[in-house]
Amino acid sequence: MTRINFSLRVLIVIVVAFSCFGFNCKTENVGSKPVISEKDFNSCFPLRNKFYTYSAFSKAVSEMSFIKIKIEKRGDWIYKITRTDKRTNKATTVRQDKDWNETWAKTKPYTTLDIDYGSFCTNENPTINKKELAALFAHMAHETRNGVNNKFDDGLMLITESNKNADYITQNVVYPATVGKKYFGRGPLQLSYNGNYGFASDCIFGNKKTLLNNPDLVSSNAVLAFETAIYFWMTPQSLKPSAHDVITGKWIPTSSDAQKNYKSGFGMTINIINGKLECNNGDNNTAMKDRIGFYQYFLKKFNINDANCACSCGQMAPFAE
Repeated sequence: MTRINFSLRVLIVIVVAFSCFGFNCKTENVGSKPVISEKDFNSCFPLRNKFYTYSAFSKAVSEMSFIKIKIEKRGDWIYKITRTDKRTNKATTVRQDKDWNETWAKTKPYTTLDIDYGSFCTNENPTINKKELAALFAHMAHETRNGVNNKFDDGLMLITESNKNADYITQNVVYPATVGKKYFGRGPLQLSYNGNYGFASDCIFGNKKTLLNNPDLVSSNAVLAFETAIYFWMTPQSLKPSAHDVITGKWIPTSSDAQKNYKSGFGMTINIINGKLECNNGDNNTAMKDRIGFYQYFLKKFNINDANCACSCGQMAPFAE
């Protein structure tokens, strides 16, 4: 296996926002993107489908770096989401659930969370960035491999899941399915179900209907395909933390989490992505072991290791959906 001896380079994209009246002018750095070289990206995915290009990945990381999301919740299920475009500093409410301003809703515990998609792989510690990239690549490779050759070089081969007969539609008041559309897995992390398409569309476009009405955009636009992967990686889902926070050590399990055997590490990212099928089944689950194999493979490619890796989710209770 060819090892990659590189450090993630952080290229700062400077956007100059002028707010001038007289001599009052200011500049603001509103975006940054982590970069892996094209040679190294191609080395990670030598059998990839030509749809998944390095330029598409790089552009997706860059475009997502200009988006910030603020998620406010009352209780566990009443949401308000504000999306900010850092290029214009314009903040827009893209979702406010109908019960948000009800008196009874205001008595629920209030929480808020800020998500800056520009923080993907931009930690000051380059080893943490490599670890995060290895973890994301591992899940993308597992989700999109076409067959198993035990060499871990067969990732990013599938654009959609093989079985397209299932609609993947659930009842969802906020993100209802569009008649005639199917929400089977598409893209590097196989975005599935109308709820995820709608949520992703709110965050990426500021309009839930874009992907609810046109889910095939994810399988026809490579940049968008990678953007949905970054969105899913960075965004907490209902009761789940984000995979980004878990793998970078930002998420700290509570005593309640510990009772469910939740630990900060790669195994927790498996639980976030597909815990219902792969976790709490012991350490011999085939899919879980494949993800771990890919993770260890990419760690070696990047010349690092995860000495304290809590890689397995075999004893973790899956999240309630």
